[in-house]
Amino acid sequence: MGIKLRLRNRGKVGYGSSMSITTKRGDDGGTDLMFGKRTAKVGNRIEAIGSLDELNAALGLVRADANASMAKSIDLLQGYLVGLMGELAVLAEDLEKYRTSGHPSITEDEVKLLENLAREMEESGIVFDGWARPGAKGSRTGAQLDFARTVCRRAERRVLVLAEELPNTNMLLFLNRLSDLLWLYARHCEAVD
Repeated sequence: MGIKLRLRNRGKVGYGSSMSITTKRGDDGGTDLMFGKRTAKVGNRIEAIGSLDELNAALGLVRADANASMAKSIDLLQGYLVGLMGELAVLAEDLEKYRTSGHPSITEDEVKLLENLAREMEESGIVFDGWARPGAKGSRTGAQLDFARTVCRRAERRVLVLAEELPNTNMLLFLNRLSDLLWLYARHCEAVD
C-alpha cells in the first residue's frame, strides 16, 4: 500500500511522526475538542462531527473511483468538511480564538459555490424523473455518490440538533446544498458512466 511504516525508537511502528494515534485519553468515554477542551463521546457535538467524518470517508470512496474532474471536485468538498469538523470541535467560548488562529470557517462564499456548482449541473442537461434508485443504471460512482448524499443528510440532521449553539448558520446551509449537489453529481455519473 502507500503507507510506508518504519520502526521508531523502542521498536514502535509509526509513519513519520513521534506522536502515537493511541493516546488512551478516550478510554474514559471522553474526547478532545480544540483548545484543550474535552467532552463526552456520546454527546450531540461528537455525533455531528462523527457523521461528518463518515461523510468525508464516503466521499473518499467516490474520489477513489471517480474521473479526474469529479475527483478534483470531491477533494475540494472534503477540504471544506475538514474545516466544518474543526469548527464544530470548538466551544462557543473559544470561537474568537478559532477565527483569529486562521482556522477555516464555512462562509456564505462556500454556500454560493455549492449553489453555482449545482446550477452548472442542472444547466448541463441532467434529466431526472421520479425517484432515483441508486445503482439502477450501473454507475458505481453514481451509487457511491448517492450513498454519500444520504450520509450528508444524516450529518445535516446531527448538526441541526446543535443549531441553537451554532453562531455560524452557514454550516447548515452548506450541508443542505451539499446533499443537493451530491444528488446531481450522482445523476450526472449515471448519464456518462
